[in-house]
Amino acid sequence: MRDGLIPPNPGIHLLPVLGRHVTILGSTGSIGTSTLEVIRFAREHYGPNAFPLQALTAQRNVELLAAQAREMHPAVVVIGDAAMKPALAAALAGTDVEVLAGPDALIEAAQRPAEMVVSAIVGAAGLAPTLEAAKRGAIVALANKECVVAAGEVFRRAAADSRGVLIPVDSEHSAAFQLLDFAQTQAIEKVTLTASGGPFRTWSLERMAAVTPEQAVRHPNWSMGAKISVDSATLMNKGLELIEAHVLFGMAPDKLDVIVHAQSVVHCLVSYADGSVLAHLSAPDMKTPISLALGWPHRIASPARVLNLAELGHMTFESPDYERFPCLRLARTCLQLGGTAPTILNAANEIAVDSFLKRRIGFLGIAKIVEQTLNTFERINNGCTPTNLDDVLELDAAARARASEFTGQAAGRAA
Repeated sequence: MRDGLIPPNPGIHLLPVLGRHVTILGSTGSIGTSTLEVIRFAREHYGPNAFPLQALTAQRNVELLAAQAREMHPAVVVIGDAAMKPALAAALAGTDVEVLAGPDALIEAAQRPAEMVVSAIVGAAGLAPTLEAAKRGAIVALANKECVVAAGEVFRRAAADSRGVLIPVDSEHSAAFQLLDFAQTQAIEKVTLTASGGPFRTWSLERMAAVTPEQAVRHPNWSMGAKISVDSATLMNKGLELIEAHVLFGMAPDKLDVIVHAQSVVHCLVSYADGSVLAHLSAPDMKTPISLALGWPHRIASPARVLNLAELGHMTFESPDYERFPCLRLARTCLQLGGTAPTILNAANEIAVDSFLKRRIGFLGIAKIVEQTLNTFERINNGCTPTNLDDVLELDAAARARASEFTGQAAGRAA
Protein backbone atom coordinates (compact mmCIF):
# COMPACT_ATOMS: atom_id res chain seq x y z
CA MET A 1 0.00 0.00 0.00
CA ARG A 2 1.14 3.55 -0.68
CA ASP A 3 1.14 6.31 1.95
CA GLY A 4 -2.34 7.59 2.75
CA LEU A 5 -3.54 10.91 4.09
CA ILE A 6 -4.06 9.57 7.58
CA PRO A 7 -0.76 8.93 9.38
CA PRO A 8 -0.22 5.77 11.43
CA ASN A 9 1.07 7.69 14.47
CA PRO A 10 -0.48 11.17 14.40
CA GLY A 11 1.27 12.23 17.63
CA ILE A 12 -1.23 14.95 18.46
CA HIS A 13 -2.65 13.44 21.65
CA LEU A 14 -1.15 16.08 23.97
CA LEU A 15 -3.61 18.74 22.82
CA PRO A 16 -6.19 19.56 25.49
CA VAL A 17 -9.14 18.09 23.64
CA LEU A 18 -11.96 20.01 25.28
CA GLY A 19 -10.10 23.28 24.87
CA ARG A 20 -9.78 22.98 21.12
CA HIS A 21 -11.15 25.93 19.21
CA VAL A 22 -13.47 24.73 16.45
CA THR A 23 -14.52 26.19 13.11
CA ILE A 24 -17.50 24.66 11.32
CA LEU A 25 -17.62 25.19 7.57
CA GLY A 26 -21.27 24.66 6.71
CA SER A 27 -22.87 24.89 10.14
CA THR A 28 -26.48 25.03 8.91
CA GLY A 29 -26.44 21.72 7.01
CA SER A 30 -27.14 18.30 8.48
CA ILE A 31 -23.52 17.63 9.53
CA GLY A 32 -23.06 21.16 10.83
CA THR A 33 -26.19 21.10 12.98
CA SER A 34 -25.27 17.64 14.30
CA THR A 35 -21.80 18.92 15.19
CA LEU A 36 -23.35 21.74 17.18
CA GLU A 37 -25.55 19.19 18.96
CA VAL A 38 -22.41 17.31 20.01
CA ILE A 39 -20.74 20.52 21.19
CA ARG A 40 -23.88 21.57 23.06
CA PHE A 41 -23.94 18.18 24.78
CA ALA A 42 -20.23 18.45 25.62
CA ARG A 43 -20.77 21.83 27.23
CA GLU A 44 -23.59 20.41 29.34
CA HIS A 45 -21.50 17.35 30.25
CA TYR A 46 -18.01 18.82 30.71
CA GLY A 47 -18.60 22.53 31.27
CA PRO A 48 -19.60 25.65 29.31
CA ASN A 49 -16.11 26.25 27.92
CA ALA A 50 -15.86 22.97 26.01
CA PHE A 51 -14.99 23.39 22.32
CA PRO A 52 -14.99 27.20 22.01
CA LEU A 53 -16.10 28.22 18.54
CA GLN A 54 -13.90 30.30 16.27
CA ALA A 55 -16.16 30.52 13.19
CA LEU A 56 -19.47 29.31 11.77
CA THR A 57 -20.26 29.56 8.06
CA ALA A 58 -23.28 29.08 5.81
CA GLN A 59 -24.11 29.89 2.21
CA ARG A 60 -27.57 31.51 2.47
CA ASN A 61 -29.39 30.36 5.62
CA VAL A 62 -29.21 33.65 7.52
CA GLU A 63 -31.94 32.84 10.02
CA LEU A 64 -30.42 29.59 11.26
CA LEU A 65 -26.84 30.92 11.19
CA ALA A 66 -27.85 33.91 13.31
CA ALA A 67 -29.69 31.67 15.78
CA GLN A 68 -26.63 29.42 16.07
CA ALA A 69 -24.37 32.42 16.63
CA ARG A 70 -26.58 33.86 19.36
CA GLU A 71 -26.62 30.55 21.22
CA MET A 72 -23.08 29.25 20.65
CA HIS A 73 -21.08 32.52 20.62
CA PRO A 74 -18.51 32.07 17.83
CA ALA A 75 -15.96 34.81 17.27
CA VAL A 76 -17.03 35.24 13.65
CA VAL A 77 -19.81 34.15 11.27
CA VAL A 78 -19.55 34.06 7.49
CA ILE A 79 -22.35 34.04 4.94
CA GLY A 80 -21.14 32.82 1.54
CA ASP A 81 -23.67 34.86 -0.43
CA ALA A 82 -22.40 38.41 0.02
CA ALA A 83 -25.84 39.86 -0.74
CA MET A 84 -27.10 38.32 2.50
CA LYS A 85 -24.60 40.14 4.73
CA PRO A 86 -26.90 43.07 5.69
CA ALA A 87 -29.61 40.67 6.82
CA LEU A 88 -27.12 38.67 8.90
CA ALA A 89 -25.61 41.80 10.42
CA ALA A 90 -29.07 43.04 11.37
CA ALA A 91 -29.95 39.69 12.93
CA LEU A 92 -26.78 39.83 15.07
CA ALA A 93 -27.00 43.51 15.99
CA GLY A 94 -26.07 44.05 19.63
CA THR A 95 -23.77 41.01 19.80
CA ASP A 96 -19.98 40.95 19.64
CA VAL A 97 -19.97 38.42 16.79
CA GLU A 98 -18.00 39.60 13.74
CA VAL A 99 -19.94 39.28 10.48
CA LEU A 100 -18.16 38.55 7.18
CA ALA A 101 -19.45 37.59 3.74
CA GLY A 102 -18.41 36.22 0.37
CA PRO A 103 -16.17 33.42 -0.94
CA ASP A 104 -12.97 35.07 0.29
CA ALA A 105 -14.44 35.27 3.78
CA LEU A 106 -15.01 31.50 3.72
CA ILE A 107 -11.29 31.10 3.03
CA GLU A 108 -10.50 33.50 5.86
CA ALA A 109 -12.68 31.52 8.24
CA ALA A 110 -10.71 28.37 7.43
CA GLN A 111 -7.44 30.24 7.98
CA ARG A 112 -8.39 31.49 11.44
CA PRO A 113 -6.55 29.87 14.36
CA ALA A 114 -8.90 27.04 15.27
CA GLU A 115 -7.17 23.77 16.11
CA MET A 116 -10.04 21.83 14.51
CA VAL A 117 -12.00 22.61 11.34
CA VAL A 118 -15.14 20.63 10.57
CA SER A 119 -15.54 20.51 6.79
CA ALA A 120 -19.29 20.15 6.25
CA ILE A 121 -19.88 22.21 3.09
CA VAL A 122 -21.51 19.95 0.51
CA GLY A 123 -19.81 19.32 -2.83
CA ALA A 124 -16.83 20.93 -4.53
CA ALA A 125 -17.76 24.30 -2.99
CA GLY A 126 -16.03 23.12 0.17
CA LEU A 127 -12.76 22.33 -1.60
CA ALA A 128 -10.90 25.64 -1.34
CA PRO A 129 -11.65 26.48 2.33
CA THR A 130 -10.99 22.90 3.46
CA LEU A 131 -7.66 22.91 1.63
CA GLU A 132 -6.71 26.13 3.44
CA ALA A 133 -7.36 24.43 6.78
CA ALA A 134 -5.23 21.46 5.76
CA LYS A 135 -2.41 23.73 4.57
CA ARG A 136 -2.06 25.41 7.96
CA GLY A 137 -1.88 22.08 9.81
CA ALA A 138 -5.32 22.04 11.40
CA ILE A 139 -7.07 18.88 12.47
CA VAL A 140 -9.68 18.60 9.72
CA ALA A 141 -12.81 16.65 10.58
CA LEU A 142 -13.73 15.74 7.03
CA ALA A 143 -17.39 15.29 6.17
CA ASN A 144 -16.97 16.57 2.61
CA LYS A 145 -15.92 13.49 0.64
CA GLU A 146 -15.91 15.46 -2.63
CA CYS A 147 -12.76 17.28 -1.48
CA VAL A 148 -10.75 14.07 -1.41
CA VAL A 149 -12.43 12.57 -4.48
CA ALA A 150 -11.86 15.63 -6.67
CA ALA A 151 -8.48 16.65 -5.27
CA GLY A 152 -7.03 13.69 -3.41
CA GLU A 153 -3.39 14.26 -4.33
CA VAL A 154 -3.65 17.97 -3.54
CA PHE A 155 -5.00 17.21 -0.07
CA ARG A 156 -2.44 14.47 0.52
CA ARG A 157 0.43 16.84 -0.19
CA ALA A 158 -1.07 19.69 1.84
CA ALA A 159 -1.60 17.49 4.90
CA ALA A 160 1.87 15.94 4.59
CA ASP A 161 3.64 19.29 4.19
CA SER A 162 1.84 20.92 7.12
CA ARG A 163 1.75 17.83 9.36
CA GLY A 164 -1.99 18.32 9.50
CA VAL A 165 -4.38 15.50 10.27
CA LEU A 166 -7.59 14.45 8.55
CA ILE A 167 -10.15 12.64 10.67
CA PRO A 168 -12.98 11.17 8.58
CA VAL A 169 -16.53 11.95 9.65
CA ASP A 170 -18.29 9.64 7.17
CA SER A 171 -19.60 6.77 9.29
CA GLU A 172 -17.86 4.17 7.10
CA HIS A 173 -14.47 5.89 7.05
CA SER A 174 -14.66 6.70 10.73
CA ALA A 175 -15.28 3.00 11.34
CA ALA A 176 -12.33 2.02 9.11
CA PHE A 177 -10.13 4.56 10.89
CA GLN A 178 -10.89 2.78 14.17
CA LEU A 179 -10.46 -0.76 12.80
CA LEU A 180 -7.32 -0.44 10.69
CA ASP A 181 -4.05 -1.52 12.31
CA PHE A 182 -1.68 0.94 10.66
CA ALA A 183 1.32 -0.77 12.30
CA GLN A 184 0.55 -3.96 10.34
CA THR A 185 -0.61 -2.70 6.98
CA GLN A 186 0.87 -5.73 5.25
CA ALA A 187 -1.67 -7.93 7.08
CA ILE A 188 -4.72 -5.98 5.86
CA GLU A 189 -6.38 -7.95 3.07
CA LYS A 190 -9.61 -6.05 2.48
CA VAL A 191 -11.63 -3.08 3.67
CA THR A 192 -15.35 -3.50 3.02
CA LEU A 193 -17.64 -0.48 3.28
CA THR A 194 -21.31 -1.12 3.89
CA ALA A 195 -24.16 0.49 1.97
CA SER A 196 -27.76 0.64 3.11
CA GLY A 197 -28.89 0.21 -0.50
CA GLY A 198 -30.98 3.37 -0.20
CA PRO A 199 -34.74 3.67 -0.59
CA PHE A 200 -34.79 1.77 -3.92
CA ARG A 201 -32.74 -1.26 -2.92
CA THR A 202 -35.44 -3.71 -4.04
CA TRP A 203 -36.99 -1.66 -6.86
CA SER A 204 -36.88 -2.68 -10.52
CA LEU A 205 -35.33 -0.44 -13.17
CA GLU A 206 -38.79 0.17 -14.58
CA ARG A 207 -40.05 1.40 -11.23
CA MET A 208 -36.95 3.54 -10.63
CA ALA A 209 -37.51 5.31 -13.95
CA ALA A 210 -40.44 7.14 -12.37
CA VAL A 211 -38.73 8.07 -9.09
CA THR A 212 -39.38 11.63 -7.88
CA PRO A 213 -36.95 13.87 -5.98
CA GLU A 214 -39.20 13.59 -2.92
CA GLN A 215 -38.83 9.81 -2.95
CA ALA A 216 -35.08 9.92 -3.54
CA VAL A 217 -34.31 12.19 -0.58
CA ARG A 218 -36.31 9.99 1.82
CA HIS A 219 -33.48 7.79 3.10
CA PRO A 220 -34.64 4.81 5.19
CA ASN A 221 -31.96 5.12 7.90
CA TRP A 222 -30.15 8.46 7.80
CA SER A 223 -31.20 12.10 8.00
CA MET A 224 -29.10 13.91 5.38
CA GLY A 225 -29.17 16.77 2.92
CA ALA A 226 -30.76 16.43 -0.52
CA LYS A 227 -27.57 15.90 -2.55
CA ILE A 228 -26.07 13.15 -0.40
CA SER A 229 -29.49 11.51 -0.07
CA VAL A 230 -29.77 11.24 -3.85
CA ASP A 231 -26.19 9.93 -4.00
CA SER A 232 -27.18 7.27 -1.49
CA ALA A 233 -30.21 6.35 -3.58
CA THR A 234 -28.05 5.87 -6.72
CA LEU A 235 -25.20 4.26 -4.70
CA MET A 236 -22.87 6.92 -6.12
CA ASN A 237 -22.24 7.90 -2.50
CA LYS A 238 -20.71 4.50 -1.87
CA GLY A 239 -18.60 4.78 -5.00
CA LEU A 240 -17.27 8.14 -3.89
CA GLU A 241 -16.50 6.59 -0.51
CA LEU A 242 -14.41 3.86 -2.17
CA ILE A 243 -12.30 6.53 -3.84
CA GLU A 244 -12.08 8.43 -0.56
CA ALA A 245 -10.92 5.29 1.29
CA HIS A 246 -8.26 4.76 -1.38
CA VAL A 247 -6.88 8.25 -0.77
CA LEU A 248 -7.29 8.49 3.01
CA PHE A 249 -5.89 5.11 3.93
CA GLY A 250 -3.58 4.37 1.00
CA MET A 251 -5.57 1.23 0.16
CA ALA A 252 -5.09 -0.31 -3.28
CA PRO A 253 -8.33 -0.48 -5.33
CA ASP A 254 -8.40 -4.29 -5.27
CA LYS A 255 -8.39 -4.21 -1.46
CA LEU A 256 -11.61 -2.16 -1.30
CA ASP A 257 -15.12 -3.57 -1.54
CA VAL A 258 -18.79 -2.78 -0.87
CA ILE A 259 -21.53 -4.89 0.65
CA VAL A 260 -25.20 -3.94 1.03
CA HIS A 261 -26.35 -3.97 4.64
CA ALA A 262 -29.88 -2.58 4.84
CA GLN A 263 -29.90 -1.94 8.60
CA SER A 264 -26.89 0.47 8.56
CA VAL A 265 -25.55 -0.89 11.86
CA VAL A 266 -22.28 -2.40 10.63
CA HIS A 267 -20.37 0.45 8.97
CA CYS A 268 -17.14 -1.22 7.90
CA LEU A 269 -15.41 -4.61 7.98
CA VAL A 270 -11.64 -5.08 7.84
CA SER A 271 -10.27 -8.50 6.88
CA TYR A 272 -6.80 -9.53 8.03
CA ALA A 273 -4.37 -12.16 6.77
CA ASP A 274 -5.01 -14.47 9.74
CA GLY A 275 -8.67 -14.85 8.80
CA SER A 276 -9.97 -12.31 11.31
CA VAL A 277 -12.68 -9.91 10.20
CA LEU A 278 -13.17 -6.90 12.45
CA ALA A 279 -16.46 -5.02 12.25
CA HIS A 280 -17.50 -1.63 13.62
CA LEU A 281 -21.11 -1.33 14.81
CA SER A 282 -23.13 1.64 15.99
CA ALA A 283 -26.63 3.01 15.56
CA PRO A 284 -27.09 4.96 12.31
CA ASP A 285 -26.45 8.39 13.83
CA MET A 286 -23.90 10.85 12.46
CA LYS A 287 -23.28 12.21 15.95
CA THR A 288 -21.20 9.08 16.64
CA PRO A 289 -18.42 9.76 14.08
CA ILE A 290 -18.65 13.50 14.78
CA SER A 291 -18.02 12.86 18.49
CA LEU A 292 -15.09 10.61 17.65
CA ALA A 293 -13.54 13.32 15.46
CA LEU A 294 -14.02 16.13 17.98
CA GLY A 295 -12.55 14.08 20.82
CA TRP A 296 -9.79 12.30 18.91
CA PRO A 297 -7.59 10.64 20.06
CA HIS A 298 -9.82 10.30 23.14
CA ARG A 299 -13.49 9.36 23.29
CA ILE A 300 -15.97 11.86 24.67
CA ALA A 301 -19.55 11.55 25.85
CA SER A 302 -22.01 11.85 22.97
CA PRO A 303 -25.74 12.46 22.46
CA ALA A 304 -25.77 9.79 19.72
CA ARG A 305 -28.29 6.97 19.79
CA VAL A 306 -27.18 3.81 21.57
CA LEU A 307 -27.25 0.55 19.62
CA ASN A 308 -29.48 -2.20 21.00
CA LEU A 309 -28.82 -5.46 19.14
CA ALA A 310 -31.66 -7.29 20.87
CA GLU A 311 -34.15 -4.74 19.57
CA LEU A 312 -32.57 -4.90 16.12
CA GLY A 313 -33.13 -8.64 16.00
CA HIS A 314 -31.35 -9.44 12.74
CA MET A 315 -28.90 -8.10 10.18
CA THR A 316 -28.69 -8.87 6.47
CA PHE A 317 -25.89 -8.60 3.90
CA GLU A 318 -25.95 -8.90 0.11
CA SER A 319 -23.83 -8.05 -2.91
CA PRO A 320 -24.60 -4.76 -4.70
CA ASP A 321 -26.44 -4.89 -8.03
CA TYR A 322 -24.29 -3.04 -10.57
CA GLU A 323 -26.95 -3.28 -13.27
CA ARG A 324 -29.66 -1.47 -11.33
CA PHE A 325 -27.14 0.90 -9.72
CA PRO A 326 -24.65 1.79 -12.49
CA CYS A 327 -23.29 4.79 -10.57
CA LEU A 328 -21.41 2.39 -8.31
CA ARG A 329 -19.94 0.67 -11.35
CA LEU A 330 -18.83 4.01 -12.81
CA ALA A 331 -17.17 5.01 -9.56
CA ARG A 332 -15.31 1.71 -9.33
CA THR A 333 -14.05 2.22 -12.87
CA CYS A 334 -12.81 5.70 -11.96
CA LEU A 335 -11.12 4.28 -8.86
CA GLN A 336 -9.17 1.89 -11.10
CA LEU A 337 -8.37 4.55 -13.70
CA GLY A 338 -7.20 7.19 -11.24
CA GLY A 339 -5.74 10.31 -12.83
CA THR A 340 -8.38 12.84 -13.78
CA ALA A 341 -11.28 10.36 -13.70
CA PRO A 342 -12.40 10.91 -10.06
CA THR A 343 -12.46 14.70 -10.54
CA ILE A 344 -14.61 14.35 -13.68
CA LEU A 345 -16.88 11.80 -12.00
CA ASN A 346 -17.53 14.07 -9.04
CA ALA A 347 -18.22 17.17 -11.15
CA ALA A 348 -20.56 15.38 -13.55
CA ASN A 349 -22.44 13.77 -10.70
CA GLU A 350 -23.03 17.10 -8.94
CA ILE A 351 -24.51 18.55 -12.13
CA ALA A 352 -26.65 15.48 -12.80
CA VAL A 353 -28.00 15.30 -9.25
CA ASP A 354 -28.82 19.01 -9.27
CA SER A 355 -30.66 18.56 -12.58
CA PHE A 356 -32.63 15.65 -11.17
CA LEU A 357 -33.60 17.63 -8.06
CA LYS A 358 -34.78 20.42 -10.38
CA ARG A 359 -36.81 17.83 -12.36
CA ARG A 360 -34.89 18.41 -15.59
CA ILE A 361 -33.85 14.76 -15.90
CA GLY A 362 -35.14 11.48 -14.50
CA PHE A 363 -33.55 9.43 -11.74
CA LEU A 364 -31.98 6.95 -14.17
CA GLY A 365 -30.64 9.88 -16.17
CA ILE A 366 -28.12 10.67 -13.43
CA ALA A 367 -25.89 7.70 -14.28
CA LYS A 368 -26.32 8.34 -18.02
CA ILE A 369 -25.12 11.95 -17.72
CA VAL A 370 -22.14 10.90 -15.62
CA GLU A 371 -21.17 8.16 -18.08
CA GLN A 372 -21.53 10.45 -21.10
CA THR A 373 -19.29 13.03 -19.44
CA LEU A 374 -16.67 10.46 -18.50
CA ASN A 375 -16.64 9.08 -22.05
CA THR A 376 -16.15 12.56 -23.48
CA PHE A 377 -13.08 13.15 -21.33
CA GLU A 378 -11.67 9.64 -21.72
CA ARG A 379 -9.24 10.59 -24.44
CA ILE A 380 -7.57 13.24 -22.23
CA ASN A 381 -7.46 11.05 -19.12
CA ASN A 382 -3.80 10.13 -19.45
CA GLY A 383 -3.35 9.03 -15.84
CA CYS A 384 -1.94 12.37 -14.68
CA THR A 385 -3.47 13.38 -11.37
CA PRO A 386 -4.13 17.11 -10.79
CA THR A 387 -1.51 18.34 -8.32
CA ASN A 388 -2.72 21.85 -7.50
CA LEU A 389 -6.03 23.52 -6.82
CA ASP A 390 -6.08 25.53 -10.05
CA ASP A 391 -5.76 22.35 -12.13
CA VAL A 392 -8.54 20.69 -10.15
CA LEU A 393 -10.86 23.67 -10.51
CA GLU A 394 -10.14 23.99 -14.25
CA LEU A 395 -10.93 20.32 -14.85
CA ASP A 396 -13.96 20.52 -12.55
CA ALA A 397 -15.35 23.49 -14.49
CA ALA A 398 -14.80 21.78 -17.85
CA ALA A 399 -16.54 18.60 -16.69
CA ARG A 400 -19.45 20.59 -15.27
CA ALA A 401 -19.87 22.47 -18.54
CA ARG A 402 -19.98 19.26 -20.54
CA ALA A 403 -22.34 17.57 -18.08
CA SER A 404 -24.61 20.62 -18.26
CA GLU A 405 -24.73 20.28 -22.04
CA PHE A 406 -25.80 16.66 -21.69
CA THR A 407 -28.47 17.47 -19.11
CA GLY A 408 -29.80 20.22 -21.35
CA GLN A 409 -30.03 17.80 -24.26
CA ALA A 410 -31.76 15.20 -22.05
CA ALA A 411 -34.22 17.77 -20.75
CA GLY A 412 -34.96 18.90 -24.30
CA ARG A 413 -35.71 15.33 -25.41
CA ALA A 414 -37.97 14.81 -22.40
CA ALA A 415 -39.92 17.94 -23.24
